[in-house]
Amino acid sequence: MKGVFITFEGTEGCGKSTQVRLLAERLTALGHRVRTPREPGGTPVGEEIRHTLKHSPNNHAMTAEAELLLMNASRAQLVREVIRPALEAGEIVVCDRFYDSTTAYQGHGRQLDLEAVRAVIEFAVGGTKPDLTLFLQVPPEVSAARLQSRQSALPPVRDRIEEADQDFFERVAQGFSIIAAREPQRVKVIPGAQPAEAVSDAIWKQVQPLLAGRR
Repeated sequence: MKGVFITFEGTEGCGKSTQVRLLAERLTALGHRVRTPREPGGTPVGEEIRHTLKHSPNNHAMTAEAELLLMNASRAQLVREVIRPALEAGEIVVCDRFYDSTTAYQGHGRQLDLEAVRAVIEFAVGGTKPDLTLFLQVPPEVSAARLQSRQSALPPVRDRIEEADQDFFERVAQGFSIIAAREPQRVKVIPGAQPAEAVSDAIWKQVQPLLAGRR
């Protein structure tokens, strides 16, 4: 039986990683086989690209165009090495970010031509598209506060994406909202500022219909 492909999207500090874990635990407890890759990354090649994009001390001069291509190089590898084989095996793939992040971050955030962004994404993923995308939407002040809290709680690890200014993140948030408005059947908006348990319950209401008939 064909698997199910679920993606999580949102701005920094929206709670994606927590909700990916909670959903995977819930699905596993019900007997489903679950994969939880992340973007960029999820494969040995992708993790090296992730380091180059986010943490390398040599990435300060990276252009928006190079960022777009590297993101999709990682994605192309992930699709072919992990996602497609898992779906063909009937597994549920719960991915922390996918191509909507590229549209929001590199398209709207970096202000690259959206048609060029779309063409690169299509080349990277082919026909591999999510069955359901969960957009965790949080107000900008909540996102900023959570990001600051996360940075102060963890050992300092430089993240080049997080170094962008507030205008960039406002464009990213607007980009996600535009995506959700254009594809309401696939992209479901989940208020992410609620307690984690309430967010998890709202997510489950969207996931359950996809699981009808699966055992």
